[in-house]
Amino acid sequence: MGIQRRHFLQRTGGLALAALMQARPVEAAEERFCTPNDPLQALIAGNRRFAEAWRQAEQDEGTTHRTADPDPRCFNSPKALATSQHPWATVLTCSDSRVSPSWVFDTTPGELFVIRNAGNSAFDEAMASVEYGVSVLKTPLLMVMGHSGCGAVTAAMDANPLTPSLDRLIQPIRKNINGSSDLEEAVKRNALASASTLIQRSAVLADAKASGALKLVVGYFQLSSGVVTLIE
Repeated sequence: MGIQRRHFLQRTGGLALAALMQARPVEAAEERFCTPNDPLQALIAGNRRFAEAWRQAEQDEGTTHRTADPDPRCFNSPKALATSQHPWATVLTCSDSRVSPSWVFDTTPGELFVIRNAGNSAFDEAMASVEYGVSVLKTPLLMVMGHSGCGAVTAAMDANPLTPSLDRLIQPIRKNINGSSDLEEAVKRNALASASTLIQRSAVLADAKASGALKLVVGYFQLSSGVVTLIE
């Protein structure tokens, strides 16, 4: 029997909670945050927890539905993923550490093809990656997703100079938000503009959309509620 989502989260989440309880508290503004004493070891420990679940998936052959879920889904077989991938959606989103599509959409390895950069901009490299997801991996869905509290969009709204590299990064965002002074509105404008840029500048994506092979949507992830709202 395959990994049940609840069991998987209990397995990994419980260990993660234990690790956090042993972490060193850090004061930041009026909030209390926990950080590990050794970040590298924390990464390794997290990977061990995932690897154990991965090993269990291998034993279970990975393809049995998670029967505990009201909406049962499959956990891809590690053997199959070692040689191939068949994601069912491409997601262009922000590199913000709070915005991980695999968790936001409760997916497992092999389900999402993800491209991330600060501000979910449709620059050349991002566009090429999206084209790969659509034309080679044949993902039928493309989502461009902005999120509340986006630091890149906030920086684009600020007139203060950044480092040269960061300033170049946010130039497209400044153009996309068109002088908006409301952060939520600016984030949504930027996501919509990025989606439009992908179609306008990529014949591959435009043709796939026109033929019906690709559905393009734009989403807004609200950090406080965890809800993704479609805005197009």
